[in-house]
Amino acid sequence: MASKIEVKDLLEAGVHFGHLTRKWNPNMAPYIYMERNGIHVINLYKTVAKLEEANEALSKIAASGRKILFVATKKQAKDIVADKVSKINMPYITERWPGGMLTNFVTIRKAVKKMASIDRMKKDGTFNTLSKKERLQVDRLRAKLEKNLGSIADMTRLPGALFIVDTMREHIAVKEAQKLNIPIFAMVDTNSDPRPIDYVIPSNDDASKSIEAILEEVTKAVAAGLAERKNDKNNDKEDEEEDVMDTKAVTIDDEDDDATEAKKAKKAKPAAAPKKVKADELTKIEGIGPKAEEALIGKGVATYAELAKTAPEKIKEILTEASSTMAHLDPTSWPKQAKLAAAGKWDELKEWQDSVKGGVE
Repeated sequence: MASKIEVKDLLEAGVHFGHLTRKWNPNMAPYIYMERNGIHVINLYKTVAKLEEANEALSKIAASGRKILFVATKKQAKDIVADKVSKINMPYITERWPGGMLTNFVTIRKAVKKMASIDRMKKDGTFNTLSKKERLQVDRLRAKLEKNLGSIADMTRLPGALFIVDTMREHIAVKEAQKLNIPIFAMVDTNSDPRPIDYVIPSNDDASKSIEAILEEVTKAVAAGLAERKNDKNNDKEDEEEDVMDTKAVTIDDEDDDATEAKKAKKAKPAAAPKKVKADELTKIEGIGPKAEEALIGKGVATYAELAKTAPEKIKEILTEASSTMAHLDPTSWPKQAKLAAAGKWDELKEWQDSVKGGVE
């Protein structure tokens, strides 16, 4: 991260204020510093540590090209999330959570396509051929879809992660993400259960200042990940151009045998350097999160080709050995997905992932 989060800044934003002691969830005990005037006070040193850990993971997901879906339907958080998240071009839900948003994603996509078809009707003139009553009905439908789903119009596949403000209010979103093994990042207050959350950020999820302080740091991390991805793409493009230039130079020098051999050897060295095995973005495989990717790469399964050759039982063994929290993951379809990814069949892979909901057959 560019700058470290200061405890002082979180303190000023009121991130440390929890709920009344009688409303607490005992599972939040490790994150509570003390009790004062009948209110629990959150340990901000733990908040800083957990926030930095979450930011690192979010940055990695953003760099891999996956979308992060932000969910906050409570009044205090709506405008803050819409403002900050729209700046980094990530999807967000600030109205009612549509049931089946993740588990029935195909149907949600149909609703988004309906919105696009209405826009096409207005462009090609079909809309004007409708009666006044029909136009009014279509406009109302378009406005309703825009309000509920407009912010996820560009989300063509399941997100790589969820960021939630207030897990008690968004409990349906938490359950859907759990079912599909999508990593969950969340602001968790003292009245909430942190156990279903993969990346807990203990913090006050009721005050707008607190929400804004946390969202500011989180969106910075995501923006950093997106910038890293952009730089990597530019570097890859430059490397390709250099390789083309090297190939042309070697071809021209082929006329002189002795000089050619020397130059070929000279040219071969820079070309051989990138042979170092570079890990693929395994998080593009549905069901693989940052932690699972780290575990697989640690055991030498760093590319799509290697993953395609690894038996699901072996993958399960690697995940369980790395962390007991990943023992519930189902890697049955991962080799199949990896085979398509290794072959560069991204459209076919995306179509398959959408059809089987979360990559689990």
